[in-house]
Amino acid sequence: MYSGRLAAPGSRGSRRAAAVLAGLVIGTLGTFALPMVSAQAAPDTPLTAADKNLLNGVRLAGLWEMPAGNMAAEKGGRVRVRQVGAEIAKQHSQLDKLVVDAANKLNYRLPDEPNADQQKWLAEMEEAKAGADFDQVFVDRLRAAHGKIFPVIGGVRSGTRNDVVRKLAADANGFVLTHLTLLESTGLVKYSELPLPPDPPAANGKAAANTGILSGADARAQIGGVSPTVIWVVLLAALVAGGATTFRLFRSGR
Repeated sequence: MYSGRLAAPGSRGSRRAAAVLAGLVIGTLGTFALPMVSAQAAPDTPLTAADKNLLNGVRLAGLWEMPAGNMAAEKGGRVRVRQVGAEIAKQHSQLDKLVVDAANKLNYRLPDEPNADQQKWLAEMEEAKAGADFDQVFVDRLRAAHGKIFPVIGGVRSGTRNDVVRKLAADANGFVLTHLTLLESTGLVKYSELPLPPDPPAANGKAAANTGILSGADARAQIGGVSPTVIWVVLLAALVAGGATTFRLFRSGR
């Protein structure tokens, strides 16, 4: 007759199972807990030409789009155009405050009046007949302007070394995307007349372009500049650490 006893909840079998699980968990978590080095640029990092272009562009946009939006709220023929004009004017007031605050932190002098092209667009809107004529001019001019500054913001957001400019670019990106959507909601955007986006840069070799296989440099670029070999080494090290921990837990559980 079998006289052995089932393992109690606190027995050696349970401790071994717990040790295996703990070792695997520790090894896996170790992979994600590796220290990540992230260099942060100081707020007083010198401004690049692209940084200054963004500051000027955001400020100039507010200087002419606020009066344009207010004009649309009064002269617009469509209810939607009047609503969009009022909302854009309101949001540009908020964005203008953000760019002025950023410029003050950076001790940078902003323009204080629209440029020649923007003044011409405002004059065109003032001369346009209230109603359908004005609606089309308003949407055409603002949609084109937002389409031009949108990629500029993205470029600065991804590459600037200045923390203040990076924050402004992130904020401005949200405003501009909202304004593009608002203008398009009027149903008056002539998409066929918009400038085509630039062609993407050529791939590194025909094989990458035709088969989708990434070169080593492309693969590193897609994972933040880290070599895939380094990642495999890190994973292997984590597994070894987890195995060592499991062995120690087994030893201590005996």
